[in-house]
Amino acid sequence: MNLNLLANMTQFIKTLVRGLIILGVPYSGFSQSTLLPQESKSDHFLDRMEILLQTNPDLNVTTVRPMSRQLAVQIADLSDSLHHHYPYDYFYRLSKIDQYDLQSLLMNNIEWYHGNKNNFLSANNVWSTFYIHKANFYEVNEKDFFLVIDPVVQQTQSVETGNSARVFLNSKGLTLRGMIADKVGFSAYLTDNQERGPTYFQQRVTQSGFPAVPGFGYYKAFKKTAFDYFENRASIFFKVWKYFDFQFGYDKNFIGDGYRSLFLSDYAAPYLFLKLETKIWKLDYQNIFMELISQHQLGDYYYPRKYAVVHHLSFNAASWLNLGLYENVTFSRPDYFDFSYLNPVIFLVSAQQQAGSPDKTTAGLDFKANVGHTTQFYGQLLINEFILDQIIHYSRGYWANKQGFQLGVKYINAFDLKNFDLQLETNVVRPYTYQHNDSVSNFSNYNQPLAHPLGANFLEFITIARYRPSTKLSFEGKMIYYRQGLDSAGVNFGSNVLENYDTRPRDYGFKIASGVQSSCFNTSLLASYELRENLFLDASVTVRNFSVADPVAAGISASNSTIFTVGIRLNAFRRQYDY
Repeated sequence: MNLNLLANMTQFIKTLVRGLIILGVPYSGFSQSTLLPQESKSDHFLDRMEILLQTNPDLNVTTVRPMSRQLAVQIADLSDSLHHHYPYDYFYRLSKIDQYDLQSLLMNNIEWYHGNKNNFLSANNVWSTFYIHKANFYEVNEKDFFLVIDPVVQQTQSVETGNSARVFLNSKGLTLRGMIADKVGFSAYLTDNQERGPTYFQQRVTQSGFPAVPGFGYYKAFKKTAFDYFENRASIFFKVWKYFDFQFGYDKNFIGDGYRSLFLSDYAAPYLFLKLETKIWKLDYQNIFMELISQHQLGDYYYPRKYAVVHHLSFNAASWLNLGLYENVTFSRPDYFDFSYLNPVIFLVSAQQQAGSPDKTTAGLDFKANVGHTTQFYGQLLINEFILDQIIHYSRGYWANKQGFQLGVKYINAFDLKNFDLQLETNVVRPYTYQHNDSVSNFSNYNQPLAHPLGANFLEFITIARYRPSTKLSFEGKMIYYRQGLDSAGVNFGSNVLENYDTRPRDYGFKIASGVQSSCFNTSLLASYELRENLFLDASVTVRNFSVADPVAAGISASNSTIFTVGIRLNAFRRQYDY
């Protein structure tokens, strides 16, 4: 991108934001909420309530994450109300642990809770200034100004078999959120990090040929085999009229109800985006306009840009059933920005065809169905290309049969054991699904897949068991198995999203795991204890067995790792290596 184009884009964004703020000023009656943090400790509680209650349409409009804090409090209030109005109803009666989680959610989103807050007061505040409420380090709550500032700390130490180097993560920083006159919300998450992950994590950083620390952007070497990087995310939020919410930020998004997403996940590095959410009747329609970083070599220079637009329409077909429609286009222009993609209501595939079909487009369907107050079924169908004749003759293995499929089930209070929850999920993505023919407009950001961490050409099974024996203590067991086809001696078999699909070796004969077959079994057990609000002590063990049919051709060797980890974290989501 040349400097004139960059200047024009910057001016356009500034003008757009100014215009949206001006539009929103007259409508002072509409408050604007910030969002729950990534992997909030309330996420699983909200999942449970969605399955348990099945009475509020808002409970089915939670497919796009992170969720607004205001909506999370509304769900908690509804759960509490039903619990007290129907104390003998098996489905509405909350367990002691659910009630604890409900109070914790309200405490951590105190700006939206209007009930009695006396239980949230800290018995040991510091100088009558810090920790006035248990969840907030520093809080300002005046008529037209709300602000919360919290420290962020995560310190983990690990021992990995066969690895003499110390495995660690050292994160420290702060997070803040606030509102101005109930019109504009703002949030930020800022940390400085030093990390040496397990051996297979370090291989992942460099194996694609374009280096990237999973989940993050620019980094520098630290102690030879470790990495030093910042994680900086920030957003502003404002409402235009009653039904329209805007977020302009540098952060991540997630579309889906599963552990993974085939549409858009939070695996890759943060990116700049503008998100418009329209919520009316039984509809929730989201538009995300994203500026991404194309693949590049690490260094101090201006990294190439590309753009993506995501549309997701969510419809509550019944109180227990939600259906969704997804579409995406990823594009890059050497000398201009394609403004036709800014239209929020058109079909992107049609707009892309009018431009000559130069860009990467995908479409998809998703659903979730809550059954019997105990079970949720969910799934995604992703379609990159659909040629009916090749679908009918599927056994030919045509390369352009580029589709992905997810199916999962969540079962809460399994086998009538309170707060014992199970989740089963399978993900299948055919070769070349996220690649494009210009090696720029592929579905990636900062050398990382924007959807599934494995990219494509894989079959994956996930089992997760969660158990809470007490309010403070939780256990999680996770088993992930996948089989994937890797490139063979540099020949592109469709797993690496950064490659050009025109470099494929043939047109037919492709199936799941074509190429050099590899398989991985990653199992882990986590015990977590909440010492005080948002302060956790974690202990885990991970066993990973990775095998590959032809290590020389694939350029990666088989490996077995056992990792023992202890850590402490405050206001931070737990770093995971589950691939």
